[in-house]
Amino acid sequence: MKQFLLIDSHALIHRFFHALPPLTTPAGDPVGVVYGMANVMLKLHRESKPDYIAAVFDRPEKTFREEIFTDYKANRPPAPDDLISQFKRVRELFDRFSVRTVEFPGYEADDLIGSLVERFKDEPDITLTILTGDLDLLQLVSGDRVVVKFLQKGMSDTKMYNEAAVLERYGVMPKILPDLKGLLGDQSDNIPGVAGVGPKTATPLIQKYGTLENLIDHLWEVPDKVGMKIDAARETALFSKRLATIARNAPLAVEGIHDFILKPLDSAHVRPYFESLGFKSLAERLP
Repeated sequence: MKQFLLIDSHALIHRFFHALPPLTTPAGDPVGVVYGMANVMLKLHRESKPDYIAAVFDRPEKTFREEIFTDYKANRPPAPDDLISQFKRVRELFDRFSVRTVEFPGYEADDLIGSLVERFKDEPDITLTILTGDLDLLQLVSGDRVVVKFLQKGMSDTKMYNEAAVLERYGVMPKILPDLKGLLGDQSDNIPGVAGVGPKTATPLIQKYGTLENLIDHLWEVPDKVGMKIDAARETALFSKRLATIARNAPLAVEGIHDFILKPLDSAHVRPYFESLGFKSLAERLP
């Protein structure tokens, strides 16, 4: 089986920014995040060597979720300048490694990854691995063909999630994780959910009824106290599920899997870039 690696660039960038010590170029510009991503790329070429690869980015424009819910992610503080300045350099890094980047206005990176998964999940002899620090992407997991490699901390502590691992952690199948979030909400994204309904209540209900819609259709079977809470917030719950559901229909300009072939590492193209950033130890690791 050939492997298609999808890099959730923004999730990794934020993870490296908070996990790695500050690092600057000889000119004093922050590049700690770029150093972390460069390590990832060298490790990929040295160890896992995927056959296909894409680096997926968010864009600054409003997403369709913000258009329908102005408070979406409104609780997050603005990114610091020394983080924002590194996004362009990370794109430059991927260009040096000949990795195709994917982004589209109005869609989050999660939606673009979901759309790439939808496009290529049925390709013969292909497995898709999503490299991320964001558990939201677990809803895309399917059997052993679509899996998530989750960075737990730092750069080397990872956990692989296939369908069985998602079921073990959350008690439900990956595809109905948004139904669970419809009840629980998501504080990090400011998704409301149903007040007063926690995991110990929500998980058995979604396990039993399969979807949020089916649960709402059978609220007469649910104990009065819980049923009344869900009934009073049914529209909020369904809206929360909509916000939590990753889109799989982004209009990507992609011809085929060949657009993402991982090319051999060109040290002559990468080395001067590393040296310009002060990455002497990484330059020495290039073949």
